[in-house]
This record gives sequence, C-alpha cells and structure tokens, in this order.
Amino acid sequence: MFLETRKERRVQVIQVYNVLTTHQGRIKMEETKSVPITRQMVREAFRKVKSKKGSAGIDGQSIEGFEEESEDNLYKIWNRLSSGSYFPPHVKEVEIPKRDGKLRKLGIPTIGDRIAQTVIKDYLEPGIDKKFHNSSYGYRPQRSAHGALEEVRKNCWHYDWVIDLDIKGFFDNIDHELMLKALTRHTDQKWVKMYVRRWLEASIEKENGEIIRKEGKGTPQGGVISPLLANLFLHYAFDMWITLKYPQQKFVRYADDIVVFARTKEEATQVLETIQQRMLECKLEIHPDKTKIVYCKDYRRGGKHKVVSFDFLGYTYQPRPTRSKRDGKFFLGFDCGISRKARKKIIAEIRSTKFHRWSTAEVKDIAEMLNPRLRGWINYYGKFRTREMRGVFRCLNKRLVKWLLNRYKSLKNRVKDGYYMLSKICLQQPKLFAHWAIGYNVS
Repeated sequence: MFLETRKERRVQVIQVYNVLTTHQGRIKMEETKSVPITRQMVREAFRKVKSKKGSAGIDGQSIEGFEEESEDNLYKIWNRLSSGSYFPPHVKEVEIPKRDGKLRKLGIPTIGDRIAQTVIKDYLEPGIDKKFHNSSYGYRPQRSAHGALEEVRKNCWHYDWVIDLDIKGFFDNIDHELMLKALTRHTDQKWVKMYVRRWLEASIEKENGEIIRKEGKGTPQGGVISPLLANLFLHYAFDMWITLKYPQQKFVRYADDIVVFARTKEEATQVLETIQQRMLECKLEIHPDKTKIVYCKDYRRGGKHKVVSFDFLGYTYQPRPTRSKRDGKFFLGFDCGISRKARKKIIAEIRSTKFHRWSTAEVKDIAEMLNPRLRGWINYYGKFRTREMRGVFRCLNKRLVKWLLNRYKSLKNRVKDGYYMLSKICLQQPKLFAHWAIGYNVS
C-alpha cells in the first residue's frame, strides 16, 4: 500500500513538473528566440484576419477550420516565425472579372500565411506609414477613398488640367531588389527583410495546378502585406520624386491609381513625359491607352477639348449642372458622381440575385437579403451626388414590381397595378429598403 501510494505520488510529481517545465520552457523559448515576435502578436494578427473573413488558400482550410485548433495552429506559426524558419506556402491564384471585361489575377494566401503576413505588417506599418506623403490615401490607417475623392474634387476647382495616370500591371512588375532597397531605408532588421523577400518570391499555384515561380518581380495582389509594400515602393518611385522634381505640382494617389494636376496643357504634357521616364527607371511602364490628359471644363473655362472626363475610384469627374449655395441657380461645374461602369456593375449584381422569381417569399425576406449590399453601395457611391444613383434605384424598384407580378397572379401582369401595390408598401413601410429610407421611393 505504501509503495503504491509512493508510486502514485511520484507520477503526480512528474506530471506537475512536466506542466511547469512546459510552461516555463515556452516562456524561456519566447525570451531566447532569435526573432522578436511574441505569441500575443500572433494572436492579435489572427483576430484581425478572422474579422475580415476571406476564402481559403491552396490548403482548403477555412477560418472556421483553422479556429477549431487555433491554439496549436497559432503556436506553430509563432514558433516558426520567431525562429526564422517560416516559409510561406504557394499562393492560390483566382481570376475575377475587371470593369473592362478582362480578368484580374488575385493571389489568395492560406489563413496561416495571412496571419504571418499580418504580424510583419503590424510590426512595420506604424514606423513606415508616418513617413508617407499626405496625398497618399490607399490602404492606410485613418485614411479612406472618400478622402482621396474629396481632395481630387477640390484640386479640380483650382487646376484646369488633370493627368489621369495608369501604371501597366503594377503589382505584377514591382522589382524585388528595388522593393527591398526601399524597405532598407526604414528598417535594419535582417529578419524583416528576410520574410518580405520570401513573400515576394512565393510561388503562385494556378487553378490547373501549375506552379509559377517569381523571377525577380511581382507581388500577389491580394496578400495582406502587399498594399503596404506597394505604397512603400510608390512612395519613392513617385511621391517623393515628384515632390522634389516639381514642388508646385499637386497629386492624389490611392495605391497605384494616380491623378496629377496642372495649370496648362503644355505643363501637363511635359510633366507626363517626365513621369513616363521616371517609371521606366523604376522598371514600370505607364499604360499608353489608359493614361490621358483631361480638361476640367466648367462655366469659367471655355474652349473645346476632346477629353473632359476621367474615372477615379468608381467615380466619374466631368462637367455637371451644379446648384449654387448662394442663390440656388444652376451653373456648369466640374464634379464627381458614380461612374457608368460602377452603375452597370451594381445593376448586373441586382439582376444576378433573381429575387423576382421568389414567388413564395415575403417582401421583408427580399429586403433582408438586399439591404446590406444597398447600404454598402449608398455609403460609398452616395457620398457625392447621391442622385446620380437614381438609375440604380429605378432598376431595383422595377425588379420589385416584377416580383410582385410573379407573387400575386391577381395582378395579371398589369405593370401599373404592380407599381401601385409597391407604392402602398412603401407608404406603409418607408424604411423597408435602404434606398427608400433616403428618399428614393416609388413615387
């Protein structure tokens, strides 16, 4: 009996010792790791990745699947990152349609790789971001597309000409050595540059299983750290260069979308030629067809010019009737509103839902399905000249009438009666749909 008790006690002591040494060992490991990355940094990165959701990478693992064994998964990521032994897996390539009908290639990292990228991005961003130019807006803390759009609006009132710049295949052509040279100006940590290089050189896995290896250029558009690296590259390739070369020149940049302002056409032409040379020096190319010089025509600016509009971040800047705040009279201004391409895309998305065939659904079911998207569109495209979205709202109301005609056979396909019924619903529940709530109802 004494031996059994003694043996049991010995087992208990060993178990307690193992728990303590494991815990202390992990603490010791965290203190002696070669890379100063803590487990808390990895947990915080996971929280951010989880909040943004996103699809699975090449391993097929979803956020939910990762979370089932989150402690073990996060420990592995931390252990590899902090020891310098982390290597990113292949990046899954997907193709999505662009506004011009072509396909855009996006790189989708695995959940674990997104977490690892977020750790390094969070480490780098505070020090780098404060160095960026005030006219750079893309993917930066406390800055938004609306801020960029507003600055472009104001500059168009003061400058007669605009250079609408388009960099050909920017993310596919970022030079790795120039990128690392820019990074070296902001950190002397070898482990940071090591991991950035590994992500730059990460192979792409196409949908057919083919592996594409990088050859000194390109970064996947879709990676967590890619926007920060893109901003850093263009900070030196464009922002600082044009500030030194042309101190008087105003510009607005959102990632690789750039608008430069000029007072005369001659100035715009000369600046564009210099920018083209600068991009070649940085191993980039200005798109010859998409780049253009635009005249900001309004009531003060006469003359005939062929190009008087340009698109920027889903908005079109062009001459528009504008009401004066002083006397209420209209005059010709140069302002922005939702672009035709964005309008067509939204209408196509509304039609793709095919809710008009939901003959057994209630109107509130349709509202619950559409309202999150509607609020997103209104919040973004309704920031400036919401009335330019009337075509979208008319299309949606027309689709709702079509649903009513399918839902209530007693209407016998009489469109007029369908609009009458929809207007009654609107009067009874004026905030049922997001666009009704802001005044774009059936009446």
